[in-house]
Amino acid sequence: MSSALLVTALACFALGGLVDLIFGVERTAIRVITYLLATAGSASLTVLGVTATVSRASSIDLFDVFGFRHSALHVDRLSGLFLTLLFGIAVAVSCCFMSWARPSDREHRRGLASGYLLLLGSVAVIICASDAFTFLFAWETLTISFYVLTAVSRSQRRQAGAAWSTVSMGKVSGAALLVGFLLLAGRTGSLTIASWHAVGPGAVHDVAWVLIVVGFGAKIGLVPFQVWIPVGYPAAPGPARAAMAGIAANVGVYGLWRFLGVLGRPPVWLAIAVLLAGGVTALIGITFAGVQSRLGKVIAYSSIENAGLIVTAYGVALSGAIVHSAPLVALGLLAATLQTVAHAIAKSALFVSLANVEAAVGTDELDELRGVGRRLRWSGATFGIGALTLAGLPPTIGFVSEWFILEALMQEFRLPGLALRLGLAAAGALVALTTGLAALAFLRVLGLAFLGGKRAGSSHGRLSETGVLGKVGLTILGVGCLALAAGSPWEIRYIARGLSSIVSESTTLQALKSPWVLQPVFHGFSILSPSWMWVVMPIVFSGVLLLAIVLSRGRYLRVRRVRSWHSATAGVSGPSAYSAFGFANPLRHVLGNILGTRRSTTLVVTTPEDDGLPFVNVETHTTVVEPIETYLYRPVRTMTLAAARMAKRLQSGRLNAYVAYMLIALLIALGVTAALR
Repeated sequence: MSSALLVTALACFALGGLVDLIFGVERTAIRVITYLLATAGSASLTVLGVTATVSRASSIDLFDVFGFRHSALHVDRLSGLFLTLLFGIAVAVSCCFMSWARPSDREHRRGLASGYLLLLGSVAVIICASDAFTFLFAWETLTISFYVLTAVSRSQRRQAGAAWSTVSMGKVSGAALLVGFLLLAGRTGSLTIASWHAVGPGAVHDVAWVLIVVGFGAKIGLVPFQVWIPVGYPAAPGPARAAMAGIAANVGVYGLWRFLGVLGRPPVWLAIAVLLAGGVTALIGITFAGVQSRLGKVIAYSSIENAGLIVTAYGVALSGAIVHSAPLVALGLLAATLQTVAHAIAKSALFVSLANVEAAVGTDELDELRGVGRRLRWSGATFGIGALTLAGLPPTIGFVSEWFILEALMQEFRLPGLALRLGLAAAGALVALTTGLAALAFLRVLGLAFLGGKRAGSSHGRLSETGVLGKVGLTILGVGCLALAAGSPWEIRYIARGLSSIVSESTTLQALKSPWVLQPVFHGFSILSPSWMWVVMPIVFSGVLLLAIVLSRGRYLRVRRVRSWHSATAGVSGPSAYSAFGFANPLRHVLGNILGTRRSTTLVVTTPEDDGLPFVNVETHTTVVEPIETYLYRPVRTMTLAAARMAKRLQSGRLNAYVAYMLIALLIALGVTAALR
């Protein structure tokens, strides 16, 4: 059955890609068929994931189908866990894609559907790969799909640079994994990933660990490899951004989980580096998300923040592996997996909603989207739920996952070494600051863009909402953010089975104090019941509302009209209205050292038409600087281009010069060989 489900899914993806490339995008039916095949294939892989997670592992021998020498794919419980998560989301995204691709008045490009299907197929093979060749082949194919999705639309000049940035970082990721895999395969003499467990402590083990973290960290956006995300995600059209951020990027998380089970205990300094890198990544991501003026950039930088949170919790698991504490490993992996679930489903909800907003309004500028949530109710409601999830607010799954992360970081007193304790404490401080800034960042988007009043002078009238299938996809994603929180005890049971190849299921299930109450694995530390919050919170809110109405003698619901204060209050319109840019100014000032805030002030003199006295206004322009890109990658780029210009002079076109180069290289090689002997 497993082989049939996998073959069916890959066949659907391949057939859909061929339909897109052969028949093009001129006909609506053809465009819809490609995404219908994506939905069918994703549903098959979701069923495969559930089957593998709840039952025992199984190898899939595809010799008769694809001509492999032996079984190249293997589905165990960890693979099943990620297949369930990622392709359950892919079903919803594919439904939204079908609805988004139906209107003929939009710009449709051949290759978009095939790039999306290539992405889904690559993700499936990566998760099921059991040997290095298959894994790396699918990994490079995933990089190609990223390039196709970011380069397929040529409406803006910056998209070419975004596509090259995306593929360049993908090649860095692939190169790190290739070298790491070669080291492990060379030591064991086998390309089978499971056999690398035999590599013992030593230099090869430690170097391979570093390369694994770099390779998978670059895919999810760990500092300093995060620079491609703010330009890569917004460059992709429509719901393709949801596929990149909510589905494909999480294969990096899967890789980190898989190799923790394979390589075991990492070096102490690497665990500390992972903790600090995760905390810094989360802080940088949410800080820059809070000051962006485009909604696509806000969501993209939020992906960096969530990558930092996931990696920080993963660092807790690494610390537990170092001190041989199974409960700490279970707590770290459980917190990180819950955050992965929250990020995957909420980020998909945000990007799908953004695709509908852009299709209806034509822009993603925050100050141009005033009140769009009131006019696009399905997209607005889904976006609001996803934003609350990523802000870590109850009653969403994001609140549960961030609660577990903070509780995991508070366990530093259980570690024997001072270095690990300080690492967890520093990461905890960074994560605590990040969670507060996340609420601020998404409050700005929800309050001033989606729920705000309609912008004065706006030409947007009645906006068309997505179709029926799009609403189905939005409902799956939006309800999922809430339902997973209400049913979090069941979710933890499912995750515990998926993680059983790394840490025992019984250890992870210690997070359940009772069938409906959660605790951070360790007994007596603290408890939480997201399920009961769904009962208690409505009762409390209803009681407070009823009490307010009674005490006010019915005046609480009466509309009162007063003169508005000339500031951010409702009733102020025009240039004096509070904008999303103005809301973020305090953040630009307080965190100016991180943002590299730069300000310039100019005087603008306006002369009225009736020859009255001129008005003098002071305009302040504020910009922020991406520190990693500005101070790391730009100097490297400058030096690389300078070296290329110098090397170009050597290409004289004269044969005798090239012979001389070869002679010099031969002499150098002989000299080095003699010195080594």
